[in-house]
Amino acid sequence: MQDGRTTITQFIIEEQRHIAEATGDFTSLLNDIVTACKVISNMVNHGALVGVLGAAGSENVQGEDQKKLDVISNDVFLKSNEWAGHLAAMASEEMEDIYHIPDLNPRGKYLLTFDPLDGSSNIDVNVSVGTIFSILRCKGDCENPTKEDFLQAGTEQVCAGYALYGPSTMMVITTGKGVNGFTLDQNIGEFILTHPDMTIPEETQEFAINASNGRFWEAPVKRYVDECLQGSEGPRGKDFNMRWIASMVAEVHRILTRGGIFMYPIDDKMKAKGLQGKLRLMYEANPMSFIIEQAGGMSTTGRERIMELQPSDLHQRVPVILGSKTEVERVTAYHNENKEADAA
Repeated sequence: MQDGRTTITQFIIEEQRHIAEATGDFTSLLNDIVTACKVISNMVNHGALVGVLGAAGSENVQGEDQKKLDVISNDVFLKSNEWAGHLAAMASEEMEDIYHIPDLNPRGKYLLTFDPLDGSSNIDVNVSVGTIFSILRCKGDCENPTKEDFLQAGTEQVCAGYALYGPSTMMVITTGKGVNGFTLDQNIGEFILTHPDMTIPEETQEFAINASNGRFWEAPVKRYVDECLQGSEGPRGKDFNMRWIASMVAEVHRILTRGGIFMYPIDDKMKAKGLQGKLRLMYEANPMSFIIEQAGGMSTTGRERIMELQPSDLHQRVPVILGSKTEVERVTAYHNENKEADAA
């Protein structure tokens, strides 16, 4: 407690007290994640002053150019979480295979997946970026886990969260009992509960999509966006605003605070490359879907609930449509209608 305010550590401990079988491992693991995010936040905030901007001159497993901060943030997450004995293994968007806990360190009962710096293409132009993470239980051999141990549906997540490095640094988490947001007080180095019980408005007049891909969209997505663009004169009878930040953390945070819908659908360009989507199921789609659903929203591929997908690969990609429930339901209905028309 700081001056009557609830810190994230206090919040987690109080939540743990409601679980009879709790051992404290989960609380300690979350504290290690919080520490890693504080370190990354400090580097992001200092940027060019500490020489962390610019390209790293390497590619990640997806063939994408890495920024220096991608590599540094990934290392911070690994080093912050490998030593305390809470984890059996980790998996990162930036690494092809799972990360085994060094032999000298004890193993734990949890698995951690993370995207160390989501939206890093924005870092050099000083636009908000973030970290996304998900915690799973290790159900197999926790001394010698394999990548198959990570391939659990999103419904199996114990916790999901993200840190947003913007004008202020925030951490938003869910353990399956709602969504809570914490703001980093730089003066005391603590995350303070500032956004309790975050919920997403069901109605919205805002959508986010990369409109430059419009010519490649499937018919249901084109239909939805066209109706939004027609505004009050169209079938929706109201005007919409369009947003696109190219940082999933920033997009989701905006939706959590004022509603909206975010779409990164599959399109003909992806299909031509043999891709099933753009965003990664394990590192982005599942944790964000958990948060969105716990806040009263909805998350689908357009065809099925993301959290029910059975992962087939550590770096599996999926389409993502999430946000205010009524809008996601509309886009999903358009996909279902299109499927029925194709089958007729």
